[in-house]
Amino acid sequence: MKLAPFKSPRAQQGVALVEFTLVLPVLLLLLLAFGEFGRMLYQYNVLLQASRDADRFVASQAWNSTLGAVSLSSTLQTQTKNVAVYGVPSASGTAVVSGLTTANVQVVAEGTSHVRVTITYTFCPVIGAGSCSGSIPGFFGSAIALGIPLVATTVMRAL
Repeated sequence: MKLAPFKSPRAQQGVALVEFTLVLPVLLLLLLAFGEFGRMLYQYNVLLQASRDADRFVASQAWNSTLGAVSLSSTLQTQTKNVAVYGVPSASGTAVVSGLTTANVQVVAEGTSHVRVTITYTFCPVIGAGSCSGSIPGFFGSAIALGIPLVATTVMRAL
């Protein structure tokens, strides 16, 4: 059995640079994917907190003691949607998440003593065409949509 001949360091020059150039795009893609995943989790957490705040607001005001049940007036629903989007009952300020509107918020009575607030929002990643309508071409089939739906729901008993 023969020993492999020793290669001088001059024969190995540039190999590390070639390996680095091959691995760098994969590493950058992974770094970007982790960043986007973290941003998505952050936006979901903000939406969930907004849903809780809005549900707490409506639960404290929705109980009608004469009926003995939840009563949601259109004014209360509008104020609750504003709390979910802007953080206050009036429609002023900036939305807690960019692109969130009162049309994304649903306020309904669950039975006779509970209220539910649901916020539906489409997460748009930075990569791609710059909007949620963009898509990435698939390798073996149709295109992959970039928008990811986030749904934050909270149910509370009316006080």
